[in-house]
Amino acid sequence: MRKTVGQAARATVQLAKAAALASGSILFITVLLFTATVTLAVVGAGVLPETVLLVRRIAGAKRNQVATWTGRQIPEAYLPLDEGLLRERLRTALHDPGTTTDLRWMITHYAYGWLLILALPLWPAGLVLDGVRCGLLSREPLVLPLITRLADLDAKWSTALLKPSPKARLTERVEVLTATRAGLVAAHEAELRRIEQDLQDGTQARLLSLSMHLGLAKRTYERDPHGARKLLGDAQDQAEDALTELRHVVRGIHPPILTDRGLAGAVRALAATSGLDVTVTTNEAEHEPRAPAAVEAAAYFVVSEALTNAAKHSGSPSASVQLGRATTELRVSIRDEGRGGAKEGTGSGLLGIRRRVAALDGTVHLASPAGGPTVIDVGLPCEW
Repeated sequence: MRKTVGQAARATVQLAKAAALASGSILFITVLLFTATVTLAVVGAGVLPETVLLVRRIAGAKRNQVATWTGRQIPEAYLPLDEGLLRERLRTALHDPGTTTDLRWMITHYAYGWLLILALPLWPAGLVLDGVRCGLLSREPLVLPLITRLADLDAKWSTALLKPSPKARLTERVEVLTATRAGLVAAHEAELRRIEQDLQDGTQARLLSLSMHLGLAKRTYERDPHGARKLLGDAQDQAEDALTELRHVVRGIHPPILTDRGLAGAVRALAATSGLDVTVTTNEAEHEPRAPAAVEAAAYFVVSEALTNAAKHSGSPSASVQLGRATTELRVSIRDEGRGGAKEGTGSGLLGIRRRVAALDGTVHLASPAGGPTVIDVGLPCEW
C-alpha cells in the first residue's frame, strides 16, 4: 500500500506540472494572438521568430516533463532560428514543420492538460477503498493506480503529439546534409591548397634546383669533368629529395601503407613516428573483413590529426589509440593525459576532424576539461 501511495503521489505531482503548463498556455495564446495581429500589420513582423522560439521552449519543457516521468526523451527536430536576416528567420518560422507540431500540441494540451481535476477526487476514495482492500482483504489496490494511469496517459498523448513528423525529420536531415556538404567542400579546398603548397614549397623547389644543377653540369662538362661529376651527384641527391617530397604528398592524399598493412598496421606505423609514446589497441582479428577504403582513410586522418595536436599542445609524453569494431560502425578513440582545454576554435585540426567525419555521416565527441585528459571518440558508419 505504501508503494502505491508513493507512486500515486508522484503521478499527482506530474499531473500538477502538466496542469500548470496548460494554465500557462492561456497566457501564451494571448501573446500568440497579439503576435499574429502585429505580424499581419507588418509592424511587428520581427516578433514572430521570437514567439516561435518561446513556443519551442514551452514544448521543450513538456518534453523534459515526459522524460522525467517515462525515462525516455522525446526527440525534437527544428530548423535553426537564432541567426540570419529577419526575412530568412520569418521564412524559417513559418515553414518549419516543428512549429506546426508544437502549436498542435499546445492547443491540444490545453484540453487534456487538466487531468489533475480527475486525479484529485480519486485520493480520498482511493485511501479509503484501497486501504480496506489492501489492509483487510489483502487484495491489490484498485483506485490509486488510476492516478498513475492518468499520468501515463498524459505522457502518451504528449509523446504522440510532440514527436517530430516524418517531414520534420526529413527537413532536419536535409539541413544536416547541406551543412555537411559545405564542410566537405571547405575541407576539400583546404586539402587542395595544402597539396599545392607542399608541391610548391617542396617538390617544385627541389626540381628547380635539380634543373639548375643539370644545366651547370652540362656547361662545365667539357672544361671541368670532375666538377661536372660533382654537380651530377648533387643533382642525383636533389632528385632523391624530390621523390621523398612526392611520397610525402602522396601519403597525405591516401597513405599507401593503408592498402599494404590495413588500418591497424598503418596506425601503429603512424604512432611510431608521432614523437609520443603511443599505445595502440584493437579488437580486429587478422582475417576479418576490412572497412571500406574511405572509412579507413578517415580513421587514419583522425588519428594523425589527433596525435599531431597532442604532440603540439597537450604537453603529455604519451597517448593511447583504440580501434574497435561495432555492428554498424568503426570506432576510434584517442586519449592523452595532457593539460586539456582543447577546443575547435583554437586550431583547424579538430575542425578538420569533424568535417572529415561528418562527410561520412559519422559522429565526433570531444571531452577535454582543464587539466586533462583529452579524449576524442569517433564513430564511422560501416557495414562489415
